[in-house]
Amino acid sequence: MSPWQRQYARRAPWFLLPALLLLGVFVVWPLLCAVWWSFHGADLLDSSRQRWVGLVQYSSLLSDQRFRRAFANTALFAVLVVPVQTALALGFALWVNRPEPAWRWLRFAFFLPTVVALPVLSIIWTLLYQPAQGEEMGLVNAVLSAFGVSPRPWLRDPSTALLALAVMSVWQGVGLQMMVFVAGLQTLRRDILEAALLDGAGPWQRLRFVILPSLRNTTAFVITVTTIASFRLFVQPYLMTHGGPEDATVSVIQLIYETTFISNDLGRASAAAVVFLLIIAGLTVLQRRFLREEQG
Repeated sequence: MSPWQRQYARRAPWFLLPALLLLGVFVVWPLLCAVWWSFHGADLLDSSRQRWVGLVQYSSLLSDQRFRRAFANTALFAVLVVPVQTALALGFALWVNRPEPAWRWLRFAFFLPTVVALPVLSIIWTLLYQPAQGEEMGLVNAVLSAFGVSPRPWLRDPSTALLALAVMSVWQGVGLQMMVFVAGLQTLRRDILEAALLDGAGPWQRLRFVILPSLRNTTAFVITVTTIASFRLFVQPYLMTHGGPEDATVSVIQLIYETTFISNDLGRASAAAVVFLLIIAGLTVLQRRFLREEQG
């Protein structure tokens, strides 16, 4: 290593120090506190009064029917959102990945919902899903009625409430994943696509044997990020359905929020957060193993 390189190597930690301090204060320290509180009976309004309870919080949590329902809802939401949103994002990216300036406006139209605040979109979609009330109904039911489908109380029916939230979430987030795929498509080597075209490969063959293998790393990233975002479900059920009807849309994050700020049970909420974090970490590791990124 040259003297110049050694000099800059000594300076590097000082540039990293501010970011490491912020990471420690806002991520590592709260995480350690949550793990500590999960083994104690602690009250939110007076966390100094703690009593050691060991694994009692975890055992009671895992036997809690509402927690299991919340986790099942969150997992089902992810199953509904991740494959559909990823497939639509790839399809839209293939459609708008063109050099003409006019197509940039279409990219902007798809991307726009991702920059609008999620609470605002939740209120708008609540109005769109509004069931028939006299002569008034939401746009969704109005469109379906035009095709002969009877209006339904989408957010008030336990069988359709979670599906309605998933549709809204796919619409809101597909634009961001689309832009990631567009960035991946623009890194593809044109000579390979032209060679496949000269060899007589059709659109489907080029997609299957050239484009998709080249987008392996991009696809792995999109699926991982979308899965994590889906498990962070909170705003939509909290504002649109309040976790109902009949706990059909209650999520783990909402349950943690209610346990912390409504029941003031800091220890139980911390245990739920730790369990949820471990589940998310496990799913992420499994995805990374099955969707290995190519190196180089």
